[in-house]
Amino acid sequence: MKDSNKKSYDVAVLPGDGVGPEIIREGSKILDAVSGKFGLKFNRINYDFGAERYIRTKEILPDSAIEEFRKADAIYLGAVGDPRVEPGLLEKGLLLKIRFALDQYVNLRPVKLYPGVWTPLKDKGPADINFVVVRENTEGAYCGAGGFLKKGTPDEVAIQEDINTRKGVERIIRFAYAFTEKRGGRKMLTLCDKANVLTYAHDLWRRTFAEVGNEFPGVRKDYAFVDATCMWMVKNPEYFDVIVTCNMFGDIITDLGAVIQGGMGIAAGANLNPEGVSMFEPIHGSAPKYAGKNMINPLAAICAAGMMLETLGEAKAAKAVEDAVIKIVNEGHIKDLAAGKMGMGTSEVGDLVCKFIKNTK
Repeated sequence: MKDSNKKSYDVAVLPGDGVGPEIIREGSKILDAVSGKFGLKFNRINYDFGAERYIRTKEILPDSAIEEFRKADAIYLGAVGDPRVEPGLLEKGLLLKIRFALDQYVNLRPVKLYPGVWTPLKDKGPADINFVVVRENTEGAYCGAGGFLKKGTPDEVAIQEDINTRKGVERIIRFAYAFTEKRGGRKMLTLCDKANVLTYAHDLWRRTFAEVGNEFPGVRKDYAFVDATCMWMVKNPEYFDVIVTCNMFGDIITDLGAVIQGGMGIAAGANLNPEGVSMFEPIHGSAPKYAGKNMINPLAAICAAGMMLETLGEAKAAKAVEDAVIKIVNEGHIKDLAAGKMGMGTSEVGDLVCKFIKNTK
């Protein structure tokens, strides 16, 4: 986390597709609320990259925009994806391009059940579901290395390569150890892998995990295969403190984490470059069927704004956002986190969170 006395921040805002503009609108309200409360200023630079621009111009994300993002203090993203565009085109050309070009090698996903939020796990509560997944974000099977041979024929071969470098593995593991040490939990870091089958790639992960761990004697080392991790997340989520894992496994287990913390409507994530600019987003998709209906739950985007504040070094403002979210769900202001079932509209939820922030003592 940055230790900063800075009070003015340049934020690149990408509302994106579907419900993205609606949830970013509410997240922007929250930034305005903390601005007034804590004497901060957010200079928001809006970008229209996404489906509409692609359909109109065939442009997804020019390199010039990446250079502009480098100058920002943070990036705030709504959602990516549109049924009118070929699947994966926007995700790779926009979301993954930003992550890779800006070397946002840490995907940070808190899995935290707030009081008053329903979980599908029987007999589990907020004390049981409170851990963090640290996902490697720029390597693995998502690098795009591979190709086809004899595509479209009975002899077709498709190859997708899983790229793991010592540098990439070491830096994410070192980040995870340092994060675990500072988190204030049980100081246990679990390496989630499949070393019994992926014997080359995950041997590298295991050796690096053990070696870097020598630098953090106060953190207990733990190991779990990815299938066991999934089982324990459902049966004994209280077992985990911090999990570090590769790109693909992290993508999978964080969606499971979202479900046990109450659903996609409250799950936020950060794509971090600790030495550069980071990006913050809700982890749900663009949900085009809800777009423009004032029905979508904006709490995930609001929580992402809170993570952005925390990363920028504005801990008091971040806590005010989280406290307001807890208040709105714990006191029953929202009936259900699902879109269309909240008992109030998207804008009303944002307004209520702002009200609670402003009333923070």
